[in-house]
Amino acid sequence: MGRRLDGVSFCVRAGETLAVLGPSGAGKTSLLRSICGLESIDSGDVRLDGRSVTQLQPQDRRIALVFQDDTLFPHLTLEKNMTFGMRPADSDRVRDLARALEIEDVLRERPGRVSGGERRRAALARALLSDPAALLLDEPLAHLDPQLRIRVREAFVRVMRAWGGPAVFVTHDHEEALAAGDRVAILIEGRLVQCGAPRDVYDRPATLQAARFLGMPWMNVFDGPMITAIRSEFVRIDPRAELRGTVLSTEHWGADSFVRAATPRGELLARVRSTQPLPQPGDETGFLLDEQHVLRYDRITGQLL
Repeated sequence: MGRRLDGVSFCVRAGETLAVLGPSGAGKTSLLRSICGLESIDSGDVRLDGRSVTQLQPQDRRIALVFQDDTLFPHLTLEKNMTFGMRPADSDRVRDLARALEIEDVLRERPGRVSGGERRRAALARALLSDPAALLLDEPLAHLDPQLRIRVREAFVRVMRAWGGPAVFVTHDHEEALAAGDRVAILIEGRLVQCGAPRDVYDRPATLQAARFLGMPWMNVFDGPMITAIRSEFVRIDPRAELRGTVLSTEHWGADSFVRAATPRGELLARVRSTQPLPQPGDETGFLLDEQHVLRYDRITGQLL
């Protein structure tokens, strides 16, 4: 039994990738399993090319699902895994796809002798070679090292856009969703709270739930007659500013640093360049909020005002 999904409705167009972003337990995998028929739905409809497929068995829906684990056959080479079920196998097509995914040199290796990223790319290739009408991906880049994750993500995006079909992939990784999705849908506790272009969803979260969840690190949220929120990159350290705060910690994240401070309005996080002088824990300084990037939410409904 998966997470109950309520009020989840969206349309994915041909050539578009929808990234479904949500925390663990939000219902992301249940959503994919419902689309491909592995879980039945009590109400609603799943339509493909304008035709309902809700009553069809999973094998009749022509929807390919790439799991979080690559599920390759360990005794077969990558090439044999990729062409499993193809009758007949088109060697030119296999080679072209392997070249696009940068696994051409390891096609004759077995899964146990290649990297995790190469196995994930082979699993994607196998799904695409099955000629699906739609593609679903369940956290396909999970458990990969950060640098490898970026490289594999770029290959995934490039190949899926060349493929031209509708794709839905779920992830809990904010950066991954914003980078790879043509649109981003935020799923929290089984409900779709926002769906839109990555820039729009990031800049203007439609609900307080979305604002608290989306982004790494977190968005600053202050209580009051109305709830206000602002991202850390729009907070500047200015000793002359009226809003004063005591620095609690300073963390270096490469080119940027994050300064966390206690202020009369609540805890505040500022994202600043590491090249500028930084206050130290215990220091008092001022913080300037960029007013044009301050968001306001209704304290009853949680909706963006």
